[in-house]
Amino acid sequence: LSQKPILVTFAKDEDSSVSLPKPPANLAEVRKVSSARACLFRRTSQGNFLSAKMVPPDQNEEKLDSEEPAIMSNLCRSNDNCLAEQRSYTPFNDESKQLICNERISRSEREDFIKGTAGKFLFHLRGESDQMKKPGTSSSWPRSTGWKRRVTGLEDETRINESEEEEIFWRIKILPILHELEKVEDNVENLCLACTKLYQALNEGSMLGKRCKRRSELLKTLYKLVDIDSDPLCLKLAKIILAMKVDGKNLLGVCKLAFKICRNEKNDSIIQNDGLLDCLLEILRTEDLQKNNEALLYCMGAIKFMSGNAVLLNEMVNKGAVEMLLQLMRQINNIKENDTHFSNLGHLLVQLTATLRNLADLPPARRQLICSGAASELSVALEQRVNDKDVCTYIVRIFSKLSSYNDFCAALADCSRCYILFLALLKKHQKQQDLVIRIIFILGNLTAKNNQAREQFFKEKGSVNTLISLFQTYYELDLNAQKWYHERGGEGKNHPKHPSEAEDVLIKLIRVLANLSIHPSVGAALATAHCVVDLLVTVLEYKSVDDCEELVINAATTINNLSFYKVKSSAVQDKKLHIAEMLLKLLMSNNMDGVVEAVRVFGNLSQYREICDFIIQKKIYKFMIALLDSKNQDVCFSACGVLLNLTVDKNKRALLMEEGGIGKLVDCLQDFGPADWQLACLICKTLWNYSENITSAASCFGEDTDTLLVLLTSLLDEELALDYSLDRDLRDYHKLYWEREFKPVAEKLLDRIQNHHSFLPAVTITPF
Repeated sequence: LSQKPILVTFAKDEDSSVSLPKPPANLAEVRKVSSARACLFRRTSQGNFLSAKMVPPDQNEEKLDSEEPAIMSNLCRSNDNCLAEQRSYTPFNDESKQLICNERISRSEREDFIKGTAGKFLFHLRGESDQMKKPGTSSSWPRSTGWKRRVTGLEDETRINESEEEEIFWRIKILPILHELEKVEDNVENLCLACTKLYQALNEGSMLGKRCKRRSELLKTLYKLVDIDSDPLCLKLAKIILAMKVDGKNLLGVCKLAFKICRNEKNDSIIQNDGLLDCLLEILRTEDLQKNNEALLYCMGAIKFMSGNAVLLNEMVNKGAVEMLLQLMRQINNIKENDTHFSNLGHLLVQLTATLRNLADLPPARRQLICSGAASELSVALEQRVNDKDVCTYIVRIFSKLSSYNDFCAALADCSRCYILFLALLKKHQKQQDLVIRIIFILGNLTAKNNQAREQFFKEKGSVNTLISLFQTYYELDLNAQKWYHERGGEGKNHPKHPSEAEDVLIKLIRVLANLSIHPSVGAALATAHCVVDLLVTVLEYKSVDDCEELVINAATTINNLSFYKVKSSAVQDKKLHIAEMLLKLLMSNNMDGVVEAVRVFGNLSQYREICDFIIQKKIYKFMIALLDSKNQDVCFSACGVLLNLTVDKNKRALLMEEGGIGKLVDCLQDFGPADWQLACLICKTLWNYSENITSAASCFGEDTDTLLVLLTSLLDEELALDYSLDRDLRDYHKLYWEREFKPVAEKLLDRIQNHHSFLPAVTITPF
């Protein structure tokens, strides 16, 4: 050091309770002290010198039993306490504290302390001659015994004061409560009250954790009470024992105790008020995964039971449980399959993922899961544990819940291997309905709004074949269940309202196909897949909308999507007449959603002459005209689409005069025109085709002519037609369709009607 250290700089403080020694007069001796201080400071920067790892290797100490490492730690922590208390007793500066902190304790003195023979915990440092015997230490420790006596005197004085205070606190505050616990073993209520007082006293005296010197005595008293059959008492005991930072078998035992308490949901109310959750979360945060994996298992199991309670679940989120659990999962994911701990950690992962599933119900937890990269971490765990059905089920349940939200769907879709992984799980667990249905549901969510996800999944090897295989499996299961139902005399009874397990899988599976078919290239490819179309038609054949509404409607929706694609070798086109016959049943049902889907399919299929003839033959066109009165915008749009396709054929245009078709089209234009310019355009195109050979507006449109003229005139007036009170974006959207789709057709139609209203010659115009 560049300057000489001054050990005593506060001589003016005459009231100090410590008698300070005088500095040595010998200059050489001071230099030795300076050298020692420099060495000690270097050692201080490396950590607590009194920790077990810092004991010199030549001190061949005997191994301690399971409780003794805690006592070794007590020595370290008690030394820290000495330093904290020293501020009120000594005028030393920070460097002096470092000197005290770095003094070493001999093996014999440690043994005396452990055996309880250290008296007032007076520690005496070794003499110079003892240190000289040890190789490699002579340059690190001062040789001046005078210097050492001065420092030791201060240390001893501080420790005496602290030990006396702790001893007094123990005798006055703690010991009476321990006696109380030993005397009232039969009175559980009094024991609970005593435990509450004990925890408060320990907290007040800063004796929680491993710093309490009589920790063993305290724990022995508590362990004697654990066998009493009382969950409220065991909860109090568990909280104190955990707060004392036990380890090894003691930690495992108290975690089992906490597991037993939390397993009974009747204890939720007392758990909420006793702070056990904090202790358990601290274990998850601090304990070594491989060393204490069994204790962590029971700890995690207890937390999982807690997560079934809404109050405790919210408390977990507020205390940062989501990030703790994900951090623990990252540690587990780092353990590879060839590791001996891999199998056992699977049980821990089950409890962990079950807890995360419960947490996923809360919006704040969902946001944390999305922001913390849960999608990729869960995907890694799922891939590593593909053979563990329980782990797979819980992770898939988490995905199933979170995939209902767009942000998580986007994050999951970014996991490049998620589709391969889901397909592998579907193949491996094909008959595990609870797992299959959730994976299919996730795929449905992923492909619902993301065109890239549709393409990626479709391009995965065997994706469509896997879906077809599942379809066949669950179709057969449903068919067998239906036969069994009828054989049992259930034919005359009402069918269960809710879908069966097999039907539920089919519903969600068809939804995936419907979503995939939205992508242009994927939809075109699926339209040519006869096996896919055959299965969809099969659903319409064997299942009525009354049996399972959602299944039949989903099948019709998917057929509608596929019928949109006019591609070579289209399976829909090949089976269009058979499909039309199946849809006729749906069209005649009392289910309006089913009717709408059937009409939509007819809207696409009516582009083919054979289907138009079928519509005329079965008088379906009358039904379409009747639907114009439904006052339902979607129904009117679909029905008008069918009528438009019929009017392309000159021989079928007169059908619009039946059932008051013209008047109903005009009513639809009046009702929905300003709100739906696409529908208005469709109506105008239908009337345009219908009036191609017009000679007189009155004879063509009848009593609706004047109404139609006034309506078209007003709808073509931008100021009247477009609502400028709407949001700017919505107004721009309406204006776009008004200008591009409605206006060109409506202007031509209005011009035609006006020209023929005065019996002017007709002009031949090509139909739309």
